[in-house]
Amino acid sequence: MSQSIVSSNNLETKSLVFECETGNYHTFCPISCVSWLYQKIEDSFFLVIGTKTCGYFLQNALGVMIFAEPRYAMAELEESDISAQLNDYKELKRLCLQIKQDRNPSVIVWIGTCTTEIIKMDLEGMAPRLEREIGIPIVVARANGLDYAFTQGEDTVLSAMAQRCPEFSLNELRNEENKSQQAQVTPLVLFGSVPNTVATELNLELNRQGIEISGWLPSQHYVNLPALGKNVYVCGINPFLSRTATTLMRRRKCQLIGAPFPIGPDGTRAWIEKICSVFNIAPQGLEEREQKIWQSLENDLQLIRGKSVFFMGDNLLEVSLARFLIRCGMIVYEIGIPYMDRRFQASELEFLEKTCLEMNVPIPRIIEKPDNYYQIQRIRELQPDLVITGMAHANPLEARGITTKWSVEFTFSQIHGFSNARQILELVTRPLKRQKTLKNFNFTK
Repeated sequence: MSQSIVSSNNLETKSLVFECETGNYHTFCPISCVSWLYQKIEDSFFLVIGTKTCGYFLQNALGVMIFAEPRYAMAELEESDISAQLNDYKELKRLCLQIKQDRNPSVIVWIGTCTTEIIKMDLEGMAPRLEREIGIPIVVARANGLDYAFTQGEDTVLSAMAQRCPEFSLNELRNEENKSQQAQVTPLVLFGSVPNTVATELNLELNRQGIEISGWLPSQHYVNLPALGKNVYVCGINPFLSRTATTLMRRRKCQLIGAPFPIGPDGTRAWIEKICSVFNIAPQGLEEREQKIWQSLENDLQLIRGKSVFFMGDNLLEVSLARFLIRCGMIVYEIGIPYMDRRFQASELEFLEKTCLEMNVPIPRIIEKPDNYYQIQRIRELQPDLVITGMAHANPLEARGITTKWSVEFTFSQIHGFSNARQILELVTRPLKRQKTLKNFNFTK
């Protein structure tokens, strides 16, 4: 295998450089998507079909809820299941009937894991038959760590749900046109799971520009899934939803708006401007709004200007976060990312390149499926001020005197929209402040 250590001369790139190393995913398990999706879809129940390992992971990653029953559970596979001594259909039917009796959800989501993939469990074949028997929709999503990275678990769930959305008819569009003579009557659906407060903020930002949102995928309730069809525009808010975007375009014939993602003031402004351009609307007041946000962040920006950061890769948010941090004045040495769909992230990649040129900093290399061994060598040579990494590598790096931040925290935090830019900066500055304090007390080597 070729040597992958990077010299400082190679950092002076003038255009985007893509590389692929091991071909392996080094990420958090994708079944963790259950933790935020069951809270977002309030009338749902998630059934994770896997082994004890999956159960231990869910308990540790999501926390044990003592005073409330969460709307997810484990269907634990045992030796008799794997050796085909038991009837999978009967066992799943028993569990789903129990879920119906205890919780009566509007939808049950089966989450496939590595084990169901290895033993070739026909979840898609069993679900329609069982759905007819128990009278509750069953959505099947494969979120196994063999094929998918951390946040792609949500992508598989939304892709499956997109196929359950009702069909949008032209009659609905004509009725909307009769009700309102506004400039924008074409339906717009946003896809991506965010807390209700963030969704409300993004709705209001678009409403200020005269753009109405027809719905969200996922919706707060399964019964309120948005109508989709060839006359519907769709726009994503997260860079890891490429599978969902493909389903919306190919199967539901929707028209995808390719835009940078609304992460940071710069990304949010670019996202809104792109949507406005599609609807032939001149955006109003966005530049002033962005400048006001940057001014309010000045104290935090002073802490990170001129600092360097290295992304090892975990949650597929790396490109958007790197672009925002470069705008903040940081230098990004490398963007490691488990998976890159260049078509879906084309606008974001173009925006990253533009941002680097405007800030007069080198354009970072993008390493898809990075080799952790070579990354450690590059980190030792480059000596970044901060490494954003998965939890598995954080403590070993800290033990070697390298300041780290868990990438998983960006996934579970509110980072979209104008007002949440401060949240991103707080996540980045916290370990830098801690390191500075430790140095003042001579606690570092």
